[in-house]
Amino acid sequence: MPARSPLTRSRRALGGLLTLALVATPVAATTGAAHAGTAATSSPAAVDLGATVTTGKTTKKSKGKGRAAKVWSPRKEQYADTVTLTDLEIPMSDRVILRGDLTLPADADGDPVDKRFPVVVTITAYNKSVLANSGLGGSDGGYLVKRGYAQLTVDARGTGSSNGQWNAFDTRENTDAGEIMEWAASQEWSNGKTAMTGPSYMGISQLWAAAAQPKGLKAIFPQVPGADVYRDVVASGGAIDVGFIPLWLGLVTTTGLIPPAVGASEPQSALSIYLDHIMGAFGFTAQVIPAALLAQEPAYDGEFYEQRSVINVIDQVEVPAFFVSGEYDLFQRGTPLLFEALQRNGVPTKLITGPWDHLEGSSAADIGDAGYGTLEELQLRWFDHYVKGKRDKRLHKDIADLTYYEQGSGRWTRSKRWIDRDLRARSYHLSGSSTTALVNGSLTTGTPEAGTADVLPVPVSGACTRSANQWTAGILNAGASQFPFPNPCFDDTRINDLTGVVFETEPMERATAFRGPINARLYTSVAGAGDGMLSVSVEDVAPDGTVSRLTGGWQVLSLAETDRRRSRKLNGKIIQPWHPFTEESQAPLEGIEPVDVEVFPTAAKIRKGHRLRVAVQAFDVPHLLPTLPVLLGSLSVITVHTGPETPSELTVPWVRKKRR
Repeated sequence: MPARSPLTRSRRALGGLLTLALVATPVAATTGAAHAGTAATSSPAAVDLGATVTTGKTTKKSKGKGRAAKVWSPRKEQYADTVTLTDLEIPMSDRVILRGDLTLPADADGDPVDKRFPVVVTITAYNKSVLANSGLGGSDGGYLVKRGYAQLTVDARGTGSSNGQWNAFDTRENTDAGEIMEWAASQEWSNGKTAMTGPSYMGISQLWAAAAQPKGLKAIFPQVPGADVYRDVVASGGAIDVGFIPLWLGLVTTTGLIPPAVGASEPQSALSIYLDHIMGAFGFTAQVIPAALLAQEPAYDGEFYEQRSVINVIDQVEVPAFFVSGEYDLFQRGTPLLFEALQRNGVPTKLITGPWDHLEGSSAADIGDAGYGTLEELQLRWFDHYVKGKRDKRLHKDIADLTYYEQGSGRWTRSKRWIDRDLRARSYHLSGSSTTALVNGSLTTGTPEAGTADVLPVPVSGACTRSANQWTAGILNAGASQFPFPNPCFDDTRINDLTGVVFETEPMERATAFRGPINARLYTSVAGAGDGMLSVSVEDVAPDGTVSRLTGGWQVLSLAETDRRRSRKLNGKIIQPWHPFTEESQAPLEGIEPVDVEVFPTAAKIRKGHRLRVAVQAFDVPHLLPTLPVLLGSLSVITVHTGPETPSELTVPWVRKKRR
């Protein structure tokens, strides 16, 4: 993982500590009713797009033929100041009132400029008053406002100062998103054109709004959004996420119980809002995790998640979308799927994916490392072109459709597509036997030897890995940044590997790279009538023995039914299995059966002299827990079988070297 600057480490830490404070402690203060003033805006020097970039293996510079290549630079501020109007009422079609804060350009005296502006909208469930002072909302809205945009930040239904009860992307809330955009486009301070920004929940809201195709919406800029709520984050592999989901539900609930900012001027409205929020806290929030752990409806995929998964309506999104993704993010799986779907439909779209966890991807403080500028500069360029209509002839020449960080090499690489013609499926066969903490098996592209590996139920597996940080949204990393020494668990996984079984290649004679989703097909049996989970980690082993986790995947054995028609294949091999995860598909493992484990997508290079490793454990804490009905069965010993008759293997999308 690349080194972070002190400024970046401080930003990340503040965001993480704020989240911890919001989740762990009651909040009994409000940020006040009205706030106005100047947003802090500083524009770094323009990014030199003639600087060195990496495309595949070749490093090159932009050609200038004796002259400096033309470089895009952000335009200067048009307005001296900003002014904010708080708690504007936004009526929904069911008569529920939502509320938003509007920031407008202002003159040097702080008076609003009497013009109509394109409106950039952010819909949040984290209380707009808190968001404005936390840095958790992504970009600084004042940057765009001073360049001729209006910024509207809206509390989602049942949160902040908005009425109603929060139900986390249910059908009604998703309808709200489109109606908010229609309202924003029709106001007297709007020129009828709108855009959207924001990370995480706010990124997902953008896609729901865009799917409604509201009049006036011209472009969106989602950071770290999810696609498939069940598979991405709530129940990866069929086990219940007890790392992030309780933190997230606690964050929304806690910020929702802060007395509404509207209380000082409208006490009657504030009381109504507060009662709505209390009812919501005892409803959806209090019930969903216990119900999932008890193997009730939220434990399985179905209608509950269908209405909350934006991947189901992505084909209705027609506006240009610029995505930001993290390779250690909560939505590591989902964001690339959204990008690919829009690209298939011919919608202008781009994706930058970097070595970031959820907090880092949400702030995008290090996005400049990709070579295109800061987050605010990217948004300005995207919106100026698609919203304001300022034609930018070099936009799609300067910024590749896909820009990704390659783990191992540390290079930023540009490509056209996530799964492109430069990829081929390559399978590494698990070979021989492995014994926990004692003997490693082999990974080979040749003929494997027969053997077995018993995966013991060690309930602390996962605690000393980057997975623990990933599935607590980056909070552990943020906390560790305050100490003078790094957390070794984030940089070296060898201790955790002692709790499972390991298979690895010989040192690579030449570097090998892969990009995209990965499938671990493991021939598996389980003792007695037990159940359990396979937690698979794909890793890089350096010559000095340092083990770097590249990515991971999980699969509950009793939910391992694979739908081959919906699974993704490359050269006839599955690289992304699709499991129904329904109650009807659940069945005990009988005998020795192949189990396809979806390993979340990444991009990495195993350098010459390094080894590719697969480690398999039975737990991943604090990330996942089994449902209570199968908890005892999850303490069974799981056996992985290798050899020609039981060809367990890891299949990666291998990047072919270009012929010179």
